[in-house]
Amino acid sequence: MTPRITFSLLLTRNFRTVIAGLCLLFLLSALLAAKPKAADLVKDGQAIDLQQKKYRQLFKELKQKYQFTDQELQQIFAGQVISKRVLELMDRQWEAKPYYKYAPLFLTPFNIATGKIQLSRYRELLDRVEQEFGVDREIIVAIWGIETHYGTRQGNFNVLQTLNTLFDAYPRRSKFFRNQLVHFLLLCKEDSIDPRTVRGSYAGAFGQTQFIPSSFRAYAVSFDGNEQRDVWNSTPDVLASIANYLKQFHWTLHAPVYAELGHELKDRRLIAAQAKGRKGRIAWQIVRDVQNPDLPPSPEGRPLAIVGLELDPNKSAERFRYIAAYPNFQAITEWNHSNRYAMAVTELAEAFKK
Repeated sequence: MTPRITFSLLLTRNFRTVIAGLCLLFLLSALLAAKPKAADLVKDGQAIDLQQKKYRQLFKELKQKYQFTDQELQQIFAGQVISKRVLELMDRQWEAKPYYKYAPLFLTPFNIATGKIQLSRYRELLDRVEQEFGVDREIIVAIWGIETHYGTRQGNFNVLQTLNTLFDAYPRRSKFFRNQLVHFLLLCKEDSIDPRTVRGSYAGAFGQTQFIPSSFRAYAVSFDGNEQRDVWNSTPDVLASIANYLKQFHWTLHAPVYAELGHELKDRRLIAAQAKGRKGRIAWQIVRDVQNPDLPPSPEGRPLAIVGLELDPNKSAERFRYIAAYPNFQAITEWNHSNRYAMAVTELAEAFKK
């Protein structure tokens, strides 16, 4: 006899299916959450295996392509060990702060007052930097202040160990840090620097500019009369290197950085551009016509980005402050891929003038 299928039986089966699905989903979520982080898989001070395939390939490239000798490589890599702390910091999930919490970290009385002092102290040097590179001095000094508190906080991690740690034990970005390790060894060779002595951040950035190695090789310059690019101790090299970076991304001296657009975007094209993030672009004529008739022209008619900056809900009934981000603003986002960072630099630079 065929079993009779009733509504109550179907309901029971469906319920069981739903419960089974929820249990499976919970199990998968638990497994994902339990996935070990890079720092969980190593011991601090663990020796790096220089005989593994990826290091043999690295050494082969350094010898054949860049003329490193076996003796040089032995001196550089002997005794390299893992820094667990570097991996812990890389694994940490940094929560993006809304702008009303982010900006006060940098727009401090100390940063503003010290920046004004530095602008006065290095006035003649900044005259030469502006003339040579065409980048506004306040922006240069603001980046200097935000990156390393005007050179006083350059990081205390051994850069060679950091880059080896991230190449060897941070799989998610191992390829990137292998490339940075090669650039680091090349810049040390080019500028006669002992790679074992350089200190910087847990991500391999160093100096008063906090350049990563590839950025140093591409943008650092000597501006103090010798040939060595010294972003650790030479203020002329530091300020000129910051300026040169922005120059390469088409900074225009004394041109607008941003313009206020109010608390509401009035056209779907502006909304679409803002939704695309820092790479979104829109013709400045459109922004002028639909949002702000007093909008200054963009250099060479280049397009703008649209940026929304979060407002403190305890102080404003509005959620966002919208700005038109000019090509100069966009150049700052090439230094650091954050609109919040670019705005903090800009507002710190503005504060120097008050």
